Amino acid sequence: MITVRHSQERGQANFGWLNSKHTFSFGHYYDPNHMGFSELRVINDDVVKPGAGFDTHGHRDMEIISYVLEGTIEHKDSEGNIQTLPAGEFQLMSAGKGIYHSEYNGSNSNDLRFLQIWIQPNTLGGKPGYQQKDFGRATGLTTIATPTGESGTLHIKQDATLHQLILEPQSEYALTIKQNRRVYVHQVAGHLLLDNTPLLAGDGAKIEKQTQLIFKNTNEESITALIFDLP
Repeated sequence: MITVRHSQERGQANFGWLNSKHTFSFGHYYDPNHMGFSELRVINDDVVKPGAGFDTHGHRDMEIISYVLEGTIEHKDSEGNIQTLPAGEFQLMSAGKGIYHSEYNGSNSNDLRFLQIWIQPNTLGGKPGYQQKDFGRATGLTTIATPTGESGTLHIKQDATLHQLILEPQSEYALTIKQNRRVYVHQVAGHLLLDNTPLLAGDGAKIEKQTQLIFKNTNEESITALIFDLP
């Protein structure tokens, strides 16, 4: 079963320096029908004005993924990590027993746009951690995060896997889903057919009680999607 939530149905918050669209309830946006999906709790599509950003603030017991779509993030945290995250790279911060961090637009002239993703961990407390990697733009399925950190993937503290799917024009990909697993698809760019259900950029889809998904690109531009395999 596929349940689609279209981009324009998402919650929205505009603070001037930040314009954010919320797939699930977050901050001042609350919808009891959209509190998350399995252990996936947040997908925020954030646009940050030049020179602006999130001042130092704290988290605990959350796996926080950032995926930069445009621009550059300047990251600092209480574990001593000072990093630059350019477009195309993924960041995974494990808050553990507690971490403080700031995320700023590294440009004084261009907007920063990134996806902020929260996944609830299956172990609480522990030492905070920071990981960052560019996984490239290879066609097909690229695994980004796994529970074991195998094969150079980011290590996430949850029985969850994150993939990046890139499909060139007039191509398709078949994804096998293990029994009793749930899948969430966030369409990043392009026009996707998901089992012949159309998804546009910013749309999301919950998939339950299925063993296979067919991703099709019938258009003339490549598409990018994030796929979450969840318990």
